[in-house]
Amino acid sequence: MSKSTVSFYNLAWRWHFYAGLFVIPFMIMLAVTGSIYLFKPQLDNLLYSDLMRVQPAGQALAADQQLGKLLQVYPQAKVTQYLPPVDDSHSAQFVASLDGSKQNLFVDPFSGKVLGTQDAEYNLQAVARSLHGTLLVGTWGDRLIELAAGWGIVLVVSGLYLWWPRGQGMRGVFWPRLANRGRLFWRDLHAVTGFWGSLLLLFMLLTGMTWTGYWGERFADVWNRFPAAMWNEVPKSDQQARSLNSASDQTVAWAMENTPMPVSDPHAAHKGHAAGEMTSTSGQIGLQQVVDTANERGVVPGYSVTLPADATGVFTIAVFADDPRNDATLHIDQYSGKVLADVRWKDYGVVAKSVEMGVVLHEGKFFGLANQLLMFGVCLLILLSAVSGLVMWWKRRPQGRFGVPPLPHSLPLWKTAVGIMVVLGAAFPLVGISLLLIWALDWLVLSRFGGSRAVTG
Repeated sequence: MSKSTVSFYNLAWRWHFYAGLFVIPFMIMLAVTGSIYLFKPQLDNLLYSDLMRVQPAGQALAADQQLGKLLQVYPQAKVTQYLPPVDDSHSAQFVASLDGSKQNLFVDPFSGKVLGTQDAEYNLQAVARSLHGTLLVGTWGDRLIELAAGWGIVLVVSGLYLWWPRGQGMRGVFWPRLANRGRLFWRDLHAVTGFWGSLLLLFMLLTGMTWTGYWGERFADVWNRFPAAMWNEVPKSDQQARSLNSASDQTVAWAMENTPMPVSDPHAAHKGHAAGEMTSTSGQIGLQQVVDTANERGVVPGYSVTLPADATGVFTIAVFADDPRNDATLHIDQYSGKVLADVRWKDYGVVAKSVEMGVVLHEGKFFGLANQLLMFGVCLLILLSAVSGLVMWWKRRPQGRFGVPPLPHSLPLWKTAVGIMVVLGAAFPLVGISLLLIWALDWLVLSRFGGSRAVTG
């Protein structure tokens, strides 16, 4: 290696070290929680079969009758959402505020029997999803996850440069030298798993970034554009559809998050409706009428019905389907039953379609078990790469020192490094800000300590 190559290699290794130092704990957490969420269908059926499975017995009750049976048992429940059974062997689910917490309540659609309750925010899948997205601490957690994902991209880019073959043959590059022991074994394991997982890890990081609260929301504002005419005749509120999503649960698809929520016309309540379609709110259409609208319009099973939050709110039918081509979001006036908006896959733009397809692949939903196993394999590669990186650092760090590689004095390729960092910093603003802070800390403090002893990869 020439002196120029060594200098640039050491610089790349230094930034790879910093990225790994911050990212590895998050990558381990994301891989574990992501693996849990990947197998949500199987785990839910295993853990909650008594709540989710029923024996078909004749004709199912109407949605309003199911709601009535539920309220007989829990009259104090404030129901906010209804999930019709996906087939005859599954229960109906209501989401409600009950005793100061958000609860999932399961009802046998044939008998109306309440099968039981589940904490909507503190069950296995809800906790895994909240940890995955916000670390259970809201906005600050979301920003940390976004920052970790952005630095994960720095980690991949710098790692690929460090991995790039430099004439040492294929062993240790495309497959590990398993006969070796000690640091060299861990180095091969880290480099090879990092290489084979790099493209998939980039895919996971970029598709995950679209859900973040800062970068993802601004990305959506730029690319999630629908024809203005779709909303011209629709009375709109100042809320967006993203308000229906939460850290522990997803109602509307990403492509719909920045679309306006319509409002219902309270004057329609005076026009009257058939008695069989009424609920306890005078003038409001019945829940079954909303379900009938979904069925008439061909919305695939698995959808939810979000109830109006106030007198001007709307019913929202939404399905974030395993196949995004079946996505649907419908807003319905709570008094007249008029469909105020009906947005499908055909209405998405090219970027929105690409993101939605990427998200369902990320979540292992698109092509069944094979998709789940593929993404689980990526999670295992991430865990292996993270653990091997930690072991490798621990084995090669100088005694009593942190092991940060020295900053080279000669950087003939500094323009390339700066160019890459500028592009990443501009694309992901939180990464850019943190890069400047760490660069200043590195130059002013860290590079002044520990002497000049090099620790290379």
